[in-house]
Amino acid sequence: RAEPKEEQSVDLIGKNEVYGDTRHEVNVYVKVFTSSPFLVCMDLALSQERIIDPNYLWVGPDGRDLQGEGYVNLTETGKLMVMGFRVSMSGAYTCTLSHKVIETTTQEETEMVEAYKFMVYAYREADHAYQVSVRFSTTRCRLKTNGLFVEKLSKILNSTISHLTCHITESSYKCHSIRTPKNGLQYELFVNFLVNPFAPGWEEVCHKVPYDCEDVTNRRVRQAAERIGKFFHELRHVLKYEFHAVPTIQYVDNSFSMTPIDSCRPGFGKNHHTHQNCASCCVVCGPGTYSPNNEVTCRTCARPGARVYGAKAC
Repeated sequence: RAEPKEEQSVDLIGKNEVYGDTRHEVNVYVKVFTSSPFLVCMDLALSQERIIDPNYLWVGPDGRDLQGEGYVNLTETGKLMVMGFRVSMSGAYTCTLSHKVIETTTQEETEMVEAYKFMVYAYREADHAYQVSVRFSTTRCRLKTNGLFVEKLSKILNSTISHLTCHITESSYKCHSIRTPKNGLQYELFVNFLVNPFAPGWEEVCHKVPYDCEDVTNRRVRQAAERIGKFFHELRHVLKYEFHAVPTIQYVDNSFSMTPIDSCRPGFGKNHHTHQNCASCCVVCGPGTYSPNNEVTCRTCARPGARVYGAKAC
C-alpha cells in the first residue's frame, strides 16, 4: 500500500514498486513480518529516461547508510526492499540520486542531485469481533425465566462456536413493553452479545501460524458469526414447527442483526485523516503517540515522550 501526500496526475505505484517524488514524501504501508514493495530512487518521469552514471545513497530511519544491511535488498538500479518488516523499522527512508547530464554540443558534464523521501509504516489488519442483537417475545418482563433463558442461550451459542476458539462475551438483555397497533401490549427481550475470537486457547492456535495470526483469527470469528446467524435462522423454524407446546419465549422474526466491531493491538491505531490510503488498517502509532490497549486510536502523549514507533505507553 502506498499513498502520495497529495493528489497527483500519475500513479506512483507500479508492479510492487513505489516511485519517489522530489516535491513531497510518499507514504508506504507494510504489513508486519512481510517485505515492503521496492522503493524506487527516482520519480516516474525520470524512470523513463536514460540516466548517466547514476549513484544511489539510501539512509534508514536511524540515519545510517543501508548498503550492506542484512534486512534490505538493495538493487544496482537503486531500488530498496525492506524484508521481514517489524514495528521498529517504521520511519523515514531517504534516497539521494546523483547523476550526470552531458551537453550534446559541448560535451560539458553537469552533476545533478535529487532527494526522495519515503515514510514507511508498519500496519496490521484490524481484529474483528461481531456485535449481535436479537429479540424474543415473552409473556411478562418480571419473569425469572427471562434471565435463565438468556443464560442458557449463551451456553448453547458458546458450545456451537467453541471449536473455532471463539466465545460469547458481554452478554446482556433488557425487557421492554411494546404497544403495537394490532396486538396491544407485548413484552420483548432485547438481547445483545459480542462474538469474540479470543476464547481460551486461541494463542495455541496462533502458535501454529508463522509470524502473525490476525488473518487466521479474523477468518475464525467470521465463521463463528456465520454459524450463529445460521443458528437463529434455524431456530425460527424449530420454534415454529417442531415444538408441540408453544414456548413462552419466542424468537422475533427477522430481529437478528450483526455488526462488525474493529479493534487494534496495543501500539497500533486507525487514523482516517493521516493514513487515508490505509484507513481500514491498524497503523503503527507514530512518535509522540501511544496505544495501551485494544482501542482503535493512538492517544497523544501529555508530555514529550514515546519518541519511538509502536509505543504502548508514554
